[in-house]
Amino acid sequence: MDPIAASAKASAGQGSVDPVALTRQLVDIDSTTGNEGEVGRVLAAYLRERGYSVLEQPLDADGRGLKPSPSKGDRINVIAAVGEPKVVFSTHFDCVPPFFPSRIEDGKIFGRGACDAKGILAAQVAAAERLRAEGETRIGLVFVAGEERGSDGAKAANRIASKSAFLINGEPTDLRLGAATRGCFRVRLKSAGKAAHSGYPELGESAIEKLIDCLNALRATTWPEDPLLGTTHYTVGLISGGVAPNVIPPYAEAEVFFRTVGHHDVVRDRLAAAINGRVAVEEVLELPAVKLHTVPGFETAVFSYFSDVPFLTLWGTPLLIGPGSIHVAHTDQEHLRIDELQQAVETYTRLARTLLANDH
Repeated sequence: MDPIAASAKASAGQGSVDPVALTRQLVDIDSTTGNEGEVGRVLAAYLRERGYSVLEQPLDADGRGLKPSPSKGDRINVIAAVGEPKVVFSTHFDCVPPFFPSRIEDGKIFGRGACDAKGILAAQVAAAERLRAEGETRIGLVFVAGEERGSDGAKAANRIASKSAFLINGEPTDLRLGAATRGCFRVRLKSAGKAAHSGYPELGESAIEKLIDCLNALRATTWPEDPLLGTTHYTVGLISGGVAPNVIPPYAEAEVFFRTVGHHDVVRDRLAAAINGRVAVEEVLELPAVKLHTVPGFETAVFSYFSDVPFLTLWGTPLLIGPGSIHVAHTDQEHLRIDELQQAVETYTRLARTLLANDH
């Protein structure tokens, strides 16, 4: 029997989960996006051993090359409950590459997914089990694949949503309730020129020069603001162009990633005014900014990243909270403090109790 399932069977019904052990077991399974099958199946077995009704929701290849690895099996979401859920804990179990396994050092769990988001998942399971031990059965679990590459798992889960009242989504927030998260608006700027010998530039037109002019115009533009989320900002994340150093470049392109604070039509209009028709604009990705539910007695903050929340709209009023810092997520030093992981179990339990008490 899998060691996680064996441990679960021994303690099933006792309301006890070791979140450190569960975090390490999950981190040690490579589940970089596209390879979530194994960790999903292990998690589903673990929850069944504890008496949950578990649905393994299969995900199809999504058009972005995320077909399942033959060695990892099919990608799935794991959705579990013991009764009719009113409060649902949710997070994702896929991770960004490269994979590296867990280790404990200086009171921290290191490893890919330690804080984003397998430690969060372990804390949510531990909190659910603590609530079950108190006799509470109105708790559900929605653990999804694909968050790091377009939220295809969350989109699938939303098609089979329950009638839950609240969704507690987990991302690294340093255990602060998210008051809001920024949206995103990603575009590709495509510049067309005319190739010519660099000795005779008057015979050509430089696509790179044209693109640089547009990027400089973005720097001079005033972008939308919001009293809660602040000012829209952007990153020029990718840039390419040209064919050789001695050729006037006939093409160039750049990808620009806006972290937005409101409606995107304003960003579109100001982008169009800055570019003034000099390059083509291809929209790549768009997610809205989200205002979130908060609860008195919990510290709040706003965050510049986005989450699965916009795609889980049918699972209840959304809240966002989790242990760990987003500043170490996606890095080669990704980690989660063990004391913060233990505190997260308490925080999730207290938050769920508060929401259940106010659900009339």
